[in-house]
Amino acid sequence: MSRALRHGSRDIVLSLSNAAPLAEAHALQEVAQLWRTGKDIRDEWRGPWPNQRSNQSIADIWEFHPAWRRYDGPGHWNDPDMLVVGMVGWSKNLRPTHLTADEQFTHISLWCLWSAPLLIGSPLDRLDPFTLSLLTNDEVLDVDQDPLGHQAVLVAKDNLVEVWAKTLEDGSRAVGLFNRGETPETVRVTWRQLGLEGSQPVRDLWRQQDVGVRRNGYAATVRSHGVVLVRIGVK
Repeated sequence: MSRALRHGSRDIVLSLSNAAPLAEAHALQEVAQLWRTGKDIRDEWRGPWPNQRSNQSIADIWEFHPAWRRYDGPGHWNDPDMLVVGMVGWSKNLRPTHLTADEQFTHISLWCLWSAPLLIGSPLDRLDPFTLSLLTNDEVLDVDQDPLGHQAVLVAKDNLVEVWAKTLEDGSRAVGLFNRGETPETVRVTWRQLGLEGSQPVRDLWRQQDVGVRRNGYAATVRSHGVVLVRIGVK
């Protein structure tokens, strides 16, 4: 299939689905542009579910997708599956996602930090204003579409509090302060953890607001299952 498409008259993306074996990742790079790294996503924070072990939750994907990091980059992308925001389901059996608003912010932020393909699972003619805002925030999308195509790395972890950082083409860092726990938590990142020195400007990407300049690091209160997504560095 790969050879046939390459000899065609136009560019076509070859996507492999699903649950591609990690042991064959190098070979997949040679024949396809993206590949699913796991089973089908389900719009739930945690799983598995009785008789639904072929599906995986956001938390499940969070555990195994990072192992694919070294195979991600321009022209070859790790695909953790489609976005499950807005209306989801099959055919006419659509319903609102089971993810809370905070979980949806986390879902989109994580996929963008991972440089994941953003495949919209909700019908475009059924997008409510909140879902549309999730899918059209240009500053958040810029993180996903950054030309370097790096997949974020975990730079700090304290139980269910995690900080993920992605180096961008201009030298700045996109940083996700995540709270996987059940109560609000203060999440911190230092410039040393990001490989930065001196005072740095901080911008909140979801709110599209400058936070200000910080000397050594940044901290924010993050809601349960939520995220604060910031860009740190070059203005």
